[in-house]
Amino acid sequence: MRSLSLACIAMLPPTSIAAHGQSVDLSWYPPRKTDINNLTAALNSEGVYGFIFNTSETPDNLYGAYNWCNMPHVRRTEYVKAPDEYELQYVEIIQRHHKRTPYASNAFPVEPYQWNCDDQGLFYYGQPLSDEGKQAAEGYWRGFASPVNPFVPSGWIGTCSFPQITTGGLDDSWTHGEDLYGVYHDLLGFLPGRGDDWRGKVAYRVTNNVITSQVAGMLVGGTWGTTERIPLLIQAAGIDSLEPQYGCRAGSALFDDIRSGPGWREHLDRGADLFAVLDGISGVPPGDAGFHASFDHYFDNLSARQCHAKPLPCRLVGGRNSTDCIDQALADAVYRMGQWEYSHIYRDSGEASLAASVASYGVWIAELSAHLRGAMAAKEGAPVYVHNIAHDGSTSRLLSILQVDVMLPS
Repeated sequence: MRSLSLACIAMLPPTSIAAHGQSVDLSWYPPRKTDINNLTAALNSEGVYGFIFNTSETPDNLYGAYNWCNMPHVRRTEYVKAPDEYELQYVEIIQRHHKRTPYASNAFPVEPYQWNCDDQGLFYYGQPLSDEGKQAAEGYWRGFASPVNPFVPSGWIGTCSFPQITTGGLDDSWTHGEDLYGVYHDLLGFLPGRGDDWRGKVAYRVTNNVITSQVAGMLVGGTWGTTERIPLLIQAAGIDSLEPQYGCRAGSALFDDIRSGPGWREHLDRGADLFAVLDGISGVPPGDAGFHASFDHYFDNLSARQCHAKPLPCRLVGGRNSTDCIDQALADAVYRMGQWEYSHIYRDSGEASLAASVASYGVWIAELSAHLRGAMAAKEGAPVYVHNIAHDGSTSRLLSILQVDVMLPS
């Protein structure tokens, strides 16, 4: 396989290349046609194709079904073991972070209720590693509103940070760690036990966005039953390959072309009536470019509420809720349009979808390739288990490169 260590390889034409005597096909293949990438179905269907957006609970008999709120975990109850003649030698996991508050940019001009996170603490402190006699206090942030400060933040209000992993997301992170240990230690015997020397065999990596570190702490605790220190690998801001943050003009230009092409303009035009109804209830100005370049802002705003069992918003009249509200059918329409957008960007736009993802995520793929080669060579001292905690933009690009058959927001 050709090295992907150069980030901007999107200009390479899709073709077959020879590597180690074998032909490697770099062509784009179209995804399966479903209602998800059918714009008419996205606009006119009911529900969200049986997917879950309004609860974090997935019944065991439906486990593995798509749940935007809480991802299905690898669990020993569903895991299918390989035949005994195969030996597991290396595992690398990449996941989107767990359930969070919305981003500040996705708030409506005036929000009808607060988001408070008083049942958890986001700890920020430094601790010398060389002097055990000097221990830092475990300081955490607690948001507050000053009665003296006349300035009130726009959009979301409350004691949460926007974003931060919520208590539900932290709990799910812990359970995720327990489930992984149940598979890779209890079922497969691949990872060492909690009382053994496991630190030299595993590595955890996060992005520069603090929500991935919030997940990592709980996930490590759930996996290993420890509250001791553990390093979280992180690359420098601006060049991080996991998020990704590194600049690539070729990749950015390709994504811009996708988001300005005829198919994208058609979906915005055909979705104009949906935008108008949402704007009328939310108070978002029709000229707000962020809310109208895609359905992403409305998608995040509404799904975050429903994943945390908060009510869908109503239009405010005189500072109070009216009876003009976003109902479930309207929210479902937003989710369907958001899913169409993900598929269009990362899979349905022909060779541009693949090239844009390769250009902007090629460095992480190169790092993964190096890890796999190291495992094949039994490189001494290298971890046998690497866990990456990333974002939907990370996993979507990876699924694009893998050319997943049905593309969903991840």
